[in-house]
Amino acid sequence: MAFPVEIQDCILQELELQELPPVLRVNSHFNAIATRILYRIIPELPIRRCIACLKALCASPANAALVRKLSIDWSSHRVVANLFRLLRQTLTHLTALRHLSIELSPQDNHYSLAWVLHGCRSRLRTLGTSIRCDPQLAGVLETQPDLLELCLRGFQTKQPFTLSDGAMPKLKMFRAVHAGPAVISSVVRGRPLEGISLSMFIEDGLLPLDALLLSSRPIKRLTIMSLDNTPPNVLLPEIANRLPDLEALHVVVLMAMFDRRTLQDSSPTLARFSDLRYLTFMAAGSASIEDEGEIARTWGKACPTLRTIILPKGKVWFERDGKWTCCG
Repeated sequence: MAFPVEIQDCILQELELQELPPVLRVNSHFNAIATRILYRIIPELPIRRCIACLKALCASPANAALVRKLSIDWSSHRVVANLFRLLRQTLTHLTALRHLSIELSPQDNHYSLAWVLHGCRSRLRTLGTSIRCDPQLAGVLETQPDLLELCLRGFQTKQPFTLSDGAMPKLKMFRAVHAGPAVISSVVRGRPLEGISLSMFIEDGLLPLDALLLSSRPIKRLTIMSLDNTPPNVLLPEIANRLPDLEALHVVVLMAMFDRRTLQDSSPTLARFSDLRYLTFMAAGSASIEDEGEIARTWGKACPTLRTIILPKGKVWFERDGKWTCCG
């Protein structure tokens, strides 16, 4: 062939999945390249196709070894035990797997299903799952020393979720959807996290924010989904007191209201951030575009390091020639 295999691989990667089967039939050379591309990323599939795919991977260890990313979405189905066993068996064959996402139904998420992941023998870089946060899941995380990103979407249980000091030593990004302070603390403690996304519930108060202080490095990026009624002029100071080195802060407040005065009064708080560059604040309120422009100017003056501000109207505010303007 005129092009090196690497160039041909890059060219064929531009094809859609449904366009690859004809390439598989061209000749043995193209079959090898297209097969690598076809199996490299297994996306979310309808459950019938997903089952067929898992069976095919179990039947062909050579093709299973090509898989780098696997996404499973069974959130709309109650899954029988045989299918969970099939998934576990498949994971034993995915020796080069680096990225894994498993989303289960709300009903299945109430059961201890981390045993499925015990079949995973590869060293993952990213893991996202809705499997509930229990000791069995913590045991799985203990076996993943190369994990860089972790997303726990499962429910927290009353059982202890304990990690050893040596677990996940490279973890940099952590997202928690339903997890409370106990799980957050266990994951954050002593690990070099730089970015965190979490939910704040009424019953937890400010404990999730306290847990962030346990990271071995300063947190640089924080996303908060606030499901309590803490007003913004209270929440922002609490964040600033704990994480003054933030570079990016994104806050979505679902229950508390705000107005122009409330947000403008928060400007002294922003002065406590030493290097805040990107700020998003979304909440219910009645501020107009003109009000948001005034808020952006006030915040920009209080925190000169800010580059962009996004407020509830969805406009991106930025400074140009000494003036704050918006686009979108």
